[in-house]
Amino acid sequence: MHPNLKHLIALQSLDLRLAELHTALASFPKRLAEVDARVAAAKAELARAKDALLTSLKDRKKYELDVEQWKERARKYKDQSYEVKSNEAYKALQHEVQMAEAEIAKAEDRLLERMMAGEEYEREVKAAEKAIKEVEAEAQAGRAKIQTEQAEAQKISDQLAAERQLAVAAIPEDVLDHYHRIAKKHAGVALAEVRDETCTMCRVRVRPHVFQELRRLESEEIFHCESCTRILYYTEPAAATPPEQALAQNS
Repeated sequence: MHPNLKHLIALQSLDLRLAELHTALASFPKRLAEVDARVAAAKAELARAKDALLTSLKDRKKYELDVEQWKERARKYKDQSYEVKSNEAYKALQHEVQMAEAEIAKAEDRLLERMMAGEEYEREVKAAEKAIKEVEAEAQAGRAKIQTEQAEAQKISDQLAAERQLAVAAIPEDVLDHYHRIAKKHAGVALAEVRDETCTMCRVRVRPHVFQELRRLESEEIFHCESCTRILYYTEPAAATPPEQALAQNS
């Protein structure tokens, strides 16, 4: 194996882990924004319910005033009917009384509808107030969890970044540049392990003499996959434990 390969393998492992952490770190602001959006939606629903209730209360007062005004007109026409002398005038006032009473009935129906609607809006306000307490409690717990995860991810990222500096220091600059060029071309994966004489990244078979050189400990040459151009490496599988020894270890 080329002397720099073990450092490149370690570097790629660090880079892939760092890439995962950077993706995770980039997701935290979005996750926090989603938590805030749920709280904002709950607040908006409460504001809507309160506005609807306020409008209903205003309408109720208006309809209450309408009822009183029509009742006042009906009383006025009735009082006038006691003072008129002719039947025509009396009939006219009675007609006005009937009209006013009809308007009273309509106004009272509208008032009843507003009262019933107001009760429904009051229930909606109470439900929205309860919901926002629950959402805010969940949001508080959610933010704390996300912030804890974010801090832990950042801590690990900083540790791995320091380890990467050490790994990079052990690799010649030209080899490192070569690694970066290949990694950039292949979404951060510059190396490919060979298993069963095959590149594990593109599944193309490796030439027999290349495979033999990869297995040779004294080899000082870097080989590339003829298909995907990644740097190839080979790791000897761990020796299988004999059945007798396995039984002895488990007993």
